[in-house]
Amino acid sequence: QVQLVESGGGLVQAGGSLRLSCAASGRTFYAMAWFRQAPGKEREFVARINWGRGATYYADSVKGRFTISRDNTKNTVFLQMNSLKPEDTAAYYCAAGGATAIPASSNVYDYWGQGTQVTVSS
Repeated sequence: QVQLVESGGGLVQAGGSLRLSCAASGRTFYAMAWFRQAPGKEREFVARINWGRGATYYADSVKGRFTISRDNTKNTVFLQMNSLKPEDTAAYYCAAGGATAIPASSNVYDYWGQGTQVTVSS
C-alpha cells in the first residue's frame, strides 16, 4: 500500500522559514513534488525533484526562496521554505509520479498525501 505522509506545516511570521517533509512508503517513484492550494484557488505546482539524478523544477513564485531535496535512504522528500510571504499560505500536498515532459501538471502524479497547512502571518 502506497502512502505519502507530510509533516512540518505550521504558523510562521512573514520572513520566516519552515521545512516540510514527505515520507513515502510502499514503493519508490521516479519523481516527487509539492503542490499547494489556497482557499478558493486551484491547486498549483510548487516544486519537483527527480529521484535518480536529482533534477529539480520550481514555480517562478518560489524560485530563490524554496528548495526541494531528497533523502534516498529514507525515501523522503523535503521542502525548505525561506523568506515566507503571506501569499504562501496554503495547504501543501506531496505527490509522486513518473517521468513526464510537464512536471508542473498535477495530472501526471498518481499518488497524493493528505496535506499539511502552512500559514504565514503578516
